[in-house]
Amino acid sequence: MLSYPSTISLSSRTLSHLADRIRGHRQQRRSRWQRLSPGRQALLALAHLRNGDTYRRLAAGFEIATTTAWRYVQEAIALLSASADDLDTVTRRIRTLAYAILDGTLIPIDRVADQKPYYSGKHKRHGVNVQVIADAAGRLVWASPALPGSTHDLTAARTHGIVEALTSADVMTFADKGYQGAHGSVRTPFKRRRFRPKLSRRQQAVNRAHAKIRARGERAIATLKTWKILVKLRCCPRRATAIVQAILVLHHVEADRYAG
Repeated sequence: MLSYPSTISLSSRTLSHLADRIRGHRQQRRSRWQRLSPGRQALLALAHLRNGDTYRRLAAGFEIATTTAWRYVQEAIALLSASADDLDTVTRRIRTLAYAILDGTLIPIDRVADQKPYYSGKHKRHGVNVQVIADAAGRLVWASPALPGSTHDLTAARTHGIVEALTSADVMTFADKGYQGAHGSVRTPFKRRRFRPKLSRRQQAVNRAHAKIRARGERAIATLKTWKILVKLRCCPRRATAIVQAILVLHHVEADRYAG
């Protein structure tokens, strides 16, 4: 098998953050010996999350067993996801924003035995639904736990309590037509109803301005999906939430924002 050196588009700050967490976890457990040092384990996990490298490739590159690579990555994900902010913490942060942008995205997955709940009729593929909150500059603020892909965006937002949280924060939130009926502080574009006149010029102008603002929220989704593991999850869908939360923590460390 051939091997070659590669790179990860992350700073050493992110590597050090994860390595410190792994080191503290080992000291707490009083682990005497591990196949990889905390720094190497952190590098292994980042290669999987950022570059989407498979366990088999990682095992070959780090000269360990495939099962060991899997165990090290899962341990790192668990440590990171445990430190992710909940919605209450994020709500206090959202109160300082000029306005927020709410949008949903589908993270593709492989077909599973119980595939019907995970099939999105909108996207015509299987996946999990993740709700994303962005600030006025389109920067990623928070990503929700994953729900089956068949879940409607408005249903997902209500399930996670996002609409109530944004309303309690008294921050105007821009969202697409899929969130119509959310009420509270959520603002959606005008929608033409069947058997009704066309939208007025004023309504069309409002929709264009609304779309320009919402477009910034696409940056947050694009930022989330720069982590190649989310291009298509090849694990159990129930692990998607921990992966997304771990990536959210690493993203904030990399951006040097909201990192604890």
